Amino acid sequence: MEGDFIKLNRKLLPLSWLYGLGVKFRNMLFDMNILKSKSYAVPVISVGNITVGGTGKTPHVEYLIRLLKDQFSVAMLSRGYKRKSSGYVLATPDTPMKMIGDEPYQIKQKYPKVTVAVDAKRTRGIEHLIHDDSTKETDVILLDDAFQHRYVKPGVNILLVDYHRSIIFDKMIPAGRLREPLKGKDRADIVIVTKCPKDLKPMEFRVLTKQMNLYPYQQLFFTTLDYGQLKRIFPNNQNNLGIPNSLEDLGDYHVLLLTGIASPKQIYYDVKPHAKDIRTLAYGDHHTFKQKDIQHINETFASMPSPKIIITTEKDMVRLETTEGLSDEVKNSLYVLPVRISFMLEGEATFNENIIGYVRKNSRNSILAKGKDDHKSKDGHRAGDRPRTISFRNN
Repeated sequence: MEGDFIKLNRKLLPLSWLYGLGVKFRNMLFDMNILKSKSYAVPVISVGNITVGGTGKTPHVEYLIRLLKDQFSVAMLSRGYKRKSSGYVLATPDTPMKMIGDEPYQIKQKYPKVTVAVDAKRTRGIEHLIHDDSTKETDVILLDDAFQHRYVKPGVNILLVDYHRSIIFDKMIPAGRLREPLKGKDRADIVIVTKCPKDLKPMEFRVLTKQMNLYPYQQLFFTTLDYGQLKRIFPNNQNNLGIPNSLEDLGDYHVLLLTGIASPKQIYYDVKPHAKDIRTLAYGDHHTFKQKDIQHINETFASMPSPKIIITTEKDMVRLETTEGLSDEVKNSLYVLPVRISFMLEGEATFNENIIGYVRKNSRNSILAKGKDDHKSKDGHRAGDRPRTISFRNN
């Protein structure tokens, strides 16, 4: 049920109150225009949350990339969490993960023709993307995890809410995992409840909709996780046990679920019914695997009966495949489980139409934008020509 993954430390509620006070003051400065939010003459779509990790940002960003990449020149801008570089970095297919972070690296490897850049200062990153010679033809910028980065005013603000950790029942950090008070959701144009069970009943959707208590200008969608074919991370290694292709092939296997993500419980519950039994090694989000971790992985897997397999996530894969010290047995049995999102209640068509319509209307290089430019002087974009936010508030 919704909120079933929430664990609160009520002893820390006084600290949460103080933290929330600071966040409210900062938001007030933006609301009063004392701190400035900047709009840009290019469509900007923000995907984020008001909780600490675990809402499924990367699969939703990848959905937007697949939706837009064949019609528009797409750029994804992230801060590059835990990277070993600073400032603005434009990724190439050969950029090492440590220079841009695991999630941008994952996206660049999967979608090499998509522009991927990192910069902790998003305004500076956007300026590079729209003015640098190599990226100035960008049609749309996707901001990863930027809901709290209010110095940028996106045209579409997408808020993700984990079904199992509903913001309705959560508390501010450190007692809970909210980054800002619940009122922060009012800034969203689109709210998506993620990781929903596939068997949700109509009444449950109605309850969730009422709980979210959104304004008329906001749109609410529900998504669930879909898993792809299992893929070996080290295909050159031999495995005499055969190759399982999907979760349905795991009936006789003992599974070690190896994760370094914020919220692995949903994957655990999705894999468990298909396996003979399942053990877990769960590390923190964006975890860097050290030698003691690798030794623990090797020893844990060696102690398990055969047939056996290790399953990990795509985000963990990009860190594990460059990690030294994994035993041959582990390499021979290490698989990645790809994940995508799908919309529920036939919401996909409406969501796609809204996103594509917004980008097509406001893109500098779209057909419609070109038609408008024919009636302008050659001086470029005037302040009044900047794209406005998506018009949910007028519907």
